[in-house]
Amino acid sequence: MLRCASRAISSQRTQLVRLCCPAASQQNVQSRGLSSESEDDPNFYEMVQQYYEKGAKIVAEDLAKNYLGRIPEDEKWCRVKGILDLIRPCNHVLSLVFPVRRDNGDWEMIEGYRAEHSQHRTPTKGGVRYSMDVNADEVQALAALMTYKCAVVDVPFGGAKAGVKIDPRKYSEFELERITRRFTLELAKKNFIGPGVDVPAPDMGTGEKEMSWMADTYAHSIGYNDINAPACVTGKPISQGGIHGRISATGRGIYHGIENFINEASYMSAIGATPGFGDKTFIIQGFGNVGLHTMRYLHRHGARCIGVAEIDGSIYNAQGIDPKELENFKINNKTIVGFPGADPYEGNLLIEKCDILVPCAAEKAINAEIAQELKCKIVAEGANGPVTPSAEKILLDRKILMIPDLFLNAGGVTVSYFEWLKNLNHVSYGRLTFKYDTESNYHLLNSVQESLERKFGKNGGKIPITPSDTLQTMIAGASEKDIVHSGLSYTMERSARNIMRTAMKYNLGLDLRTAAYCMAIEKIFTSYKEAGLTFG
Repeated sequence: MLRCASRAISSQRTQLVRLCCPAASQQNVQSRGLSSESEDDPNFYEMVQQYYEKGAKIVAEDLAKNYLGRIPEDEKWCRVKGILDLIRPCNHVLSLVFPVRRDNGDWEMIEGYRAEHSQHRTPTKGGVRYSMDVNADEVQALAALMTYKCAVVDVPFGGAKAGVKIDPRKYSEFELERITRRFTLELAKKNFIGPGVDVPAPDMGTGEKEMSWMADTYAHSIGYNDINAPACVTGKPISQGGIHGRISATGRGIYHGIENFINEASYMSAIGATPGFGDKTFIIQGFGNVGLHTMRYLHRHGARCIGVAEIDGSIYNAQGIDPKELENFKINNKTIVGFPGADPYEGNLLIEKCDILVPCAAEKAINAEIAQELKCKIVAEGANGPVTPSAEKILLDRKILMIPDLFLNAGGVTVSYFEWLKNLNHVSYGRLTFKYDTESNYHLLNSVQESLERKFGKNGGKIPITPSDTLQTMIAGASEKDIVHSGLSYTMERSARNIMRTAMKYNLGLDLRTAAYCMAIEKIFTSYKEAGLTFG
């Protein structure tokens, strides 16, 4: 039981805000490395912590007020404070260094990390990225963000993240396989991978191939006797237990996330825009897997892409860029530079006029200086942490709607959850019901036809019942891809509505990030409160 000295009930709110939110005072902010001078380029982990503390400060009083139980009022406040302190830090951080032999015979030491932020739900879940920017702070920040992201979309995982400090473009496929398999073994030895413990997934610089290697390594080492071994990672190829729709899941989720807010008249009115995708223009930063599929779905539903920014150059065409043509060009040329369907763009494409800006690249891409110059009406955070805290304040003051990362790019972990369930169930979605659904649909049409014939007779022959084009495509029953797409759409819609309700509840206006954090904190708090603490 949490204990603290008794205090006057009238001072409880002030005490709790001070105790659970050190960032509330400038002195504490500076001591945590977030001075006003460095706020525009903060440490990524401290940036996530700052967002958490802002949300915790808002929900604290409500959590204490609704804390059930016949215990003294001051004890309730102490328990709330204790649980909020418990949620904040990363529970485990594993740092690794291991040798790998290059194809030329040289040996190289590889640096890797795995962070597990919270086990309020197990297993923990998070991607593995290969990047030279990987460090302990980054994986802790992304692990914490994953905890809150899973809570926002009601996926029952704790947050985790892994990183290997390499540039995958500088290694052969055989070298990448050796690195991936050795990294998997190191995680397994420390119990940082397993279907019920910690489940990695693809991230920057990794994909289906790496996940297949990880799953195979786990299954042929400590998981050799585990029938659920394929569930140790998600994002695998279909033949290895993957799921249809996983590759495009994050981009599709971004589209659905934007869709729910762009069709909400009250939010569009607040930023001076009209509802719907019609005549909307957008710019994508980053044309990897996430950027490509986001561009595809937005284009398919009526928006027009006028610009794409990549690390080696940007392109612009006010009349629109076709995503399929750009994808084919990049496959053949390994770059978007020189694409004949658009002009080269000199300068920062992010500040070009558009309706929707979708940063799908690195963290902190939009700082205070860029935020002052943005000419968009919506910033849709396809990447993790693309907007700095100081930039966020400017965008809110300018009435630019930011759809936050911990909601918007949760499509990947949502479909990963579906894949994990598929692996545990050992059967693909729709297999048991596909034929039954098809026959039921045809029986329904026959029943309608017979009812009409009984009512009106069939002197002129049978009354034809012709299904519409939409029904015709669905009448054969739902495939695995159909089920995944439907589940993702429902998840994003429900989560968007919950964020809107939370924003209204706490009177947050356009501050959707804080609303999402408040919602996540409330759910995680409830989980800890109801489960209790082992030997706590």
